[in-house]
Amino acid sequence: MTAPEDGAGRWYDDAAGPVVRPYAMTRGRTVSTAEERLDLIALVVAAEPLSSLPGGAHGLTDRSLSPEHLDIADLALRSPQSVADLATGLDLPVGVVRVLVGDLLAAGYVHVSRPVPPAELPDEGVLREVIAGLRAL
Repeated sequence: MTAPEDGAGRWYDDAAGPVVRPYAMTRGRTVSTAEERLDLIALVVAAEPLSSLPGGAHGLTDRSLSPEHLDIADLALRSPQSVADLATGLDLPVGVVRVLVGDLLAAGYVHVSRPVPPAELPDEGVLREVIAGLRAL
């Protein structure tokens, strides 16, 4: 802790900037209700009502949302973002982003789409037969 000239202590390192603990951002929670839907490559897309607000997501009057919630919604408003991209773009731990996205999802401000698991993709042989059938037309 360094002491500036006025005698008040600063609780952060000059190079690191102000420090907010992750549990403070998530109000002590480590998982969200949508945890099973929020893997690293799940895409977060802002809901339609956010695009009509002046100032984007920061125009929300919902006082229960933190600045981090609004930043996530704002990034998802610009373009779909994966959970990993949001964590990188906001310089937050992935666990924190998952909890915050879960809050936004529960409030209806964002939608989450998960990629199709490889096991559920059609077989390559079936796709080749479809292509061959289309070529035969």
